[in-house]
Amino acid sequence: MALYSEKVMDHFRNPRNVGIIEDADGIGEVGNAKCGDIMKMYLKIDDDTIGDVKFETFGCGSAIASSSMATELIKGQPVSEALKLTNKAVAEALDGLPEYKMHCSVLAEEAIKNALDDYYSKHPEKRKEHSDESGKL
Repeated sequence: MALYSEKVMDHFRNPRNVGIIEDADGIGEVGNAKCGDIMKMYLKIDDDTIGDVKFETFGCGSAIASSSMATELIKGQPVSEALKLTNKAVAEALDGLPEYKMHCSVLAEEAIKNALDDYYSKHPEKRKEHSDESGKL
């Protein structure tokens, strides 16, 4: 059995949505000191929808594949759905990651959530629309 699924290899070799959005509405950056992976996500939000998303990742193949898949999962989705993205959903969409590489999917989730936090810091009125009664997103 192969260590990585065909989907992981495809998203590593042919990553989707690589690049920078110069006028991004939200930018999120995360890193893992232990493995050295760094991810940066850029979001363009139009009418509460992820109109565009790009990423830059410095890291291993699993980190690149996780970033790529995460962008595919949220692109075109309402912000409310992007907020629900989990690392487990990213890993499942890639047909699994080795246990010792699951942190890569966690970084992708965190980068997106940090980008959304950045968006909300610029548009506090939107945070209220997407939070529950307790104020949590």
